[in-house]
Amino acid sequence: MRGMRIAVCLACVLRAHLAPAQSITTEAAITSGVTTDNEASVVGTQLRAFGEVGPEIRYYAEAAWAASSDPASGAFGAAYPYGNRVQMIELYAERVFEPLGKLVAVRGGRFRPPFGIYNASDHAYVGFLRAPLVRYDSNFALSNTFLEQGAAVAVGAPWLTLATSVGRPGDVGAVARQPGLDTVVRAQGSGGNFIVGVSHIRTPPSLTGSFVHGRTRFTGLDLRWMRDGIHLRGEWITGQPFDRTTTTGWYADAIVHRVAMGPVTAVARIERLDYDTNPPFDLHKRRQTLGARIRVREGLSAQVNVLHQTGQSDLYGPVALDIGVTYSVRMPPH
Repeated sequence: MRGMRIAVCLACVLRAHLAPAQSITTEAAITSGVTTDNEASVVGTQLRAFGEVGPEIRYYAEAAWAASSDPASGAFGAAYPYGNRVQMIELYAERVFEPLGKLVAVRGGRFRPPFGIYNASDHAYVGFLRAPLVRYDSNFALSNTFLEQGAAVAVGAPWLTLATSVGRPGDVGAVARQPGLDTVVRAQGSGGNFIVGVSHIRTPPSLTGSFVHGRTRFTGLDLRWMRDGIHLRGEWITGQPFDRTTTTGWYADAIVHRVAMGPVTAVARIERLDYDTNPPFDLHKRRQTLGARIRVREGLSAQVNVLHQTGQSDLYGPVALDIGVTYSVRMPPH
């Protein structure tokens, strides 16, 4: 009930600010779940509003509230933080031009950094309830709750796009980067059933202390293949969270939804992360996930994941079961 009340309040706020827009579509999603990891439970609400201001400018706004009985758990952290407070996740405007037959998109505001497979829709509600190890904020790598406050430009054609962003960190997760300038560059190409991308980020580190020097720098390669209801994808990253340390990791996903499967989408993931520094503080994690997303009825879905994990904290066992239920509703544009 608390999540529903917050959703209604957020909708009123966003509608008040976006009332002059020519079109507005709003979505609300409410999620609750439990995991055997320390018997944690969560509840969360996300609200999105998007549309157009005139024929060429698009906007997107997303706010979230979520709480967990065990904030240290990685369960249900696929794309949103569980800080028990209302937070603005993304808020930006974008204009698209087509000079000389090329596509140019200019974005300004608050948005997810364009590194790898980064959109919220790529990670939330597709069947996985946890972020990949290389995108979980306590693993000395990237985080799905990194946000940029600045501007981004993408230039290209349908088969090749070059993008860059410049801004300051506006992170919302438990681990936030220090203030400073950060940049992301990305190249993405597509052909047939394949999409391949190369990304690089240079940003302030998230850790503080006398031992933290230098900047966070990561380079990543991502690959996607889709055909006949089968979606294979993955990312590999390497770099440093700060000087004299290195983090290398990868994950590979299979997402399968064939007509014969009815309301069920099957998911599977294998992944690995290695953080190397002074031996007492090294971190080496492995995880395998099997699961499914089940559409119960219009707007209502359940997600179930079974995980085997090694190299985790002593607080959590090697096997975990995560179960989440999401109800979403969309109000048509007007």
